[in-house]
Amino acid sequence: MFLVCKAKRKGEMEIKLVLVGVGGVGKSASTITYVSNIWVSEYDPTIEDSHRKQVSIDDQVSMLDILDTAGQEEYESMQDQWFRTGEGFLCMYSVTSKKSMSEVERLRNKILRIKDKSAVPMVLVGNKCDLVEEREVSEKEGKDLAAKFGGIPFFETSAKNHINIDESFEALVREVRKFRAKDQPTTTGLGGSGRPGSGIKKRCSLF
Repeated sequence: MFLVCKAKRKGEMEIKLVLVGVGGVGKSASTITYVSNIWVSEYDPTIEDSHRKQVSIDDQVSMLDILDTAGQEEYESMQDQWFRTGEGFLCMYSVTSKKSMSEVERLRNKILRIKDKSAVPMVLVGNKCDLVEEREVSEKEGKDLAAKFGGIPFFETSAKNHINIDESFEALVREVRKFRAKDQPTTTGLGGSGRPGSGIKKRCSLF
């Protein structure tokens, strides 16, 4: 393990993203695929894992703080804190499990209730689209659910084959930016992130 210190430059936006979904839908695999560009087929169930990744999306640099959360029922009491601190949510189900899709709707409603808002930045993801023979949820059902959620972005993904992983995270960053623009329409006299201050700040990450 080594420590990498990166400078947070003027204009860089820090965004806290949270992956939401029941256990086994592929949240950890998707996160590792996105952050490290590697496929991990086996790992212990996640309780809480944090990853950092600096990205440039639409010519704007952002530092992503990605929280990979537990999906097991025994950790549900921890969800309130995850949902309070998150700014954008990647809501994931597996196309091989109808039940995991219905749980996404329950989790979304809980996020809105905890944050006391009618809408927050979200992207709906149907993972494991490579498992064609095991599919229980059609792409149309995923699109219909995204429409029910207010027309949020929707992707079918495969962490194993790196299908639409980058695209889903990038779409979520764009959703966060869009919501921020509504809340803070002007940044006059502020740093590029829309917050007071400028210059370079040190950020350190463990890898």
